[in-house]
Amino acid sequence: MGKNNNRRRQTMLSWAVMKDGRALWSMNAVPRRAVYGESLRSFSGTEFRRWDPSRSKLGAAIMRTERDPSWLLPEEGTTVLYLGAGHGTSISHLHDHLCGQDNDLRGRLVAVDLAPRCLRELTHMAKSRPGLVPVLGDARKHAAWGVLLPRKVNWLFQDVAQAGQVDIFIGACRRFLNRNGTGLLSLKAASERWTGEGESALFDKVEHQLNTSGYEVEERISLTGYEDNHVLFAVRKME
Repeated sequence: MGKNNNRRRQTMLSWAVMKDGRALWSMNAVPRRAVYGESLRSFSGTEFRRWDPSRSKLGAAIMRTERDPSWLLPEEGTTVLYLGAGHGTSISHLHDHLCGQDNDLRGRLVAVDLAPRCLRELTHMAKSRPGLVPVLGDARKHAAWGVLLPRKVNWLFQDVAQAGQVDIFIGACRRFLNRNGTGLLSLKAASERWTGEGESALFDKVEHQLNTSGYEVEERISLTGYEDNHVLFAVRKME
């Protein structure tokens, strides 16, 4: 009976991402290999990787959203842009969904980060994950790496811990995101220069700025419990 109850808790959010009770998993595009020490587990003969939302803003948002979590994921087999790729935790799970094993889905994940150490780790990961395109670059300086995206994308994620995050996000969406495309902004309150009263007021200000800059904020997701002092804004580009 316990096994049947467990099956009922399993929900496929995409062909490769699954919620199993309070756990999040992605189908491993590189079988028998973990990326950051996560556990591997077989479900019905298929290997999945445990997606740790305390180490992934995207994973945390999927767990915290009040909407159908699948809407936060891009369409598989497409080209997406990820600014602030870091050490590749979220990138690896996104790749599982977007590209699949040996990039059978022909997806393309352009992952930009400013830190050489992060780029080395991403480059190593890309050797076994075709479709992942690591880029050493500043999220603000599109001219240096924008040639890698000759066409606009329908999904863009930003997680950069530096002042001016909102302006960087708006600029990137204006340059790279299609109309009606989805933009996800992970905002860390401590990274913004804010002299007002409290984090809530800061997040209200950011929401207003986005809504008056040609974007509709579809959800404001608190990541508290996974990433304190963080909010993820999910927007739709209207112009």
